Amino acid sequence: MPSRLKRYYGAKHLHFITCSCCHRLPMLGTPQRRDLFLQVLEQARQRYRFVVVGYVVMPEHFHLLMSEPEDGDPSVVMKVVKQEFARIVHRRGSEYPTHSHRTRMNGAPAPAKVWQKRFYDFNVWTESKRIEKLRYMHRNPVKRGLVSQPEQWIWSSFRSYAYAEVGGLRVNFQEWPLEIKERARETFSGCQGPRTPLIRTERE
Repeated sequence: MPSRLKRYYGAKHLHFITCSCCHRLPMLGTPQRRDLFLQVLEQARQRYRFVVVGYVVMPEHFHLLMSEPEDGDPSVVMKVVKQEFARIVHRRGSEYPTHSHRTRMNGAPAPAKVWQKRFYDFNVWTESKRIEKLRYMHRNPVKRGLVSQPEQWIWSSFRSYAYAEVGGLRVNFQEWPLEIKERARETFSGCQGPRTPLIRTERE
């Protein structure tokens, strides 16, 4: 993964985030682990006040479509979520996946780390792209052969859209008042003007 990824914040875009487990090991490979991850993510949603538009938790990675937080930014949210989940997992060491899942192809012990460094972030600013990302996430478990129908994978936002279910992670939900905050303005060209304002950062 590139060592200096560019993050573009401040334009009120949605962010399609992908984060993988270390060495693509199934650290989210059990229902208990996936439930725990959603609990941690819901706590972060409430703390940093962002809207979850969609998500899917797979055995070795997750996808998240989120708004920009009222407090902090997506990088802060991902750092906190990854650290808190890893802290709990390490504390509950006996709940790791089976030994066969914790070993590499060469038989060496799996690393203690839970997550790969950094994450991918794709800015989503059109309705068509929002729908595309939602469909991609909801079809992911079917494409991988984990289930035959999207509604059978309860660790995604599909059932929230299809059946209006309220799960452990709230989808399209905002319990705080909308606040309009002044943000620094920057454009891709670096010039002031009417173009879309962006805040560019180089961080986790």
